[in-house]
Amino acid sequence: MFPTLALRNFACRITLFTRSNCKLCSDAKEVLSNVWDKRPFEYDEINVMEHSDQKWKNMYEFDTPVIHVDKAKEGKEFSTTGEARKLMHRFKEHEVEKLMDQAMLDEPSSSSSA
Repeated sequence: MFPTLALRNFACRITLFTRSNCKLCSDAKEVLSNVWDKRPFEYDEINVMEHSDQKWKNMYEFDTPVIHVDKAKEGKEFSTTGEARKLMHRFKEHEVEKLMDQAMLDEPSSSSSA
């Protein structure tokens, strides 16, 4: 099933887990920037080495970059969970957009890596 234009108007939230001096993280930011130009989304960035929540460091210290793609929750404070749809390391724009489509339709992810 392909989302209609009406479905594409709903925002997704993408959380990028990153760290300093990470070339793959810089590449991931560029991919996300290109996706943003076509399909804006809510964005959060977490440096796993500096974040106050130790669980993200424990989960992704050696695996950055990772993105979590969730359906945006309107009017609510939001934080992602370990069960979110994920892409890790090297990913392409079409893969991000596919996860955004799945999040908006609330379908289970077949691209999830964790």
